Amino acid sequence: MARLISVALVVSMAACAPTGEDGQPASPDRPLLVSAAVSLIDVLETLAAAYERDTGTQVELNVAGSSALAVQIIAGAPVDLFISADLFQMDRVAAEELIRVETRVVLLSNQLVVVVPADTTATVPSPATLNDPMFGRIAIGDPDGVPVGVYARAYLESVGLWNALRDRMVPTRSVRAVLATVETGAVDAGIVYRTDALSSSGVRVVFEVPVAEGPAIVYPAALTTLATNPEAAERLLAYLQGPDARIVFEQAGFIVPEAQP
Repeated sequence: MARLISVALVVSMAACAPTGEDGQPASPDRPLLVSAAVSLIDVLETLAAAYERDTGTQVELNVAGSSALAVQIIAGAPVDLFISADLFQMDRVAAEELIRVETRVVLLSNQLVVVVPADTTATVPSPATLNDPMFGRIAIGDPDGVPVGVYARAYLESVGLWNALRDRMVPTRSVRAVLATVETGAVDAGIVYRTDALSSSGVRVVFEVPVAEGPAIVYPAALTTLATNPEAAERLLAYLQGPDARIVFEQAGFIVPEAQP
């Protein structure tokens, strides 16, 4: 079964991992370590369990905000496969020459939605409705680094609402933190990915940002140069782009790009 590990643990692993003669971490037989955006947690748990069952290869999932994961990899965490929720965090890691460029792919896409606590009757027929006084507190990811917050700010700027709403924003560390904040009723609304909203019975979707009008939400994936078993990591990445994984991703609400010829 896929194992979840903590953010703190993955950093400590970098410090204590044994190294081979070339200075790279040894232990190629250890489980594959996948650092993935927290918005992928549910679907990757399902896929990792299926992959382990079919191949016998163990997979450990380290899920957190993409910005935190990028920091971990730059600090030397022995990650085999990195899946970010935006291009910027992947580019940060690439700028440090820590990804295998030839393996980089666009794995998935997503969509922004506005959610409210499930027990409220609020409606949002258009984004301008967020100007209503009933939406005094709106949770988003930190717009300075958390992908869902970066996307939310970009969308609100594109429709001319960011300046009017910015003082109402409650920034959080991840999309799941936004979701939890809305679920508890601590805020009046939140902006999350459609897939996260679908995973929760504690929120209600009141507005979907049309894909054509919203920012391009891209999940790039790549092997890192710290991968101790790149062949196995490549097989896992290929599986995540295959037909079985596509069905699971689409059932969870993700948008899967068409295969490149």
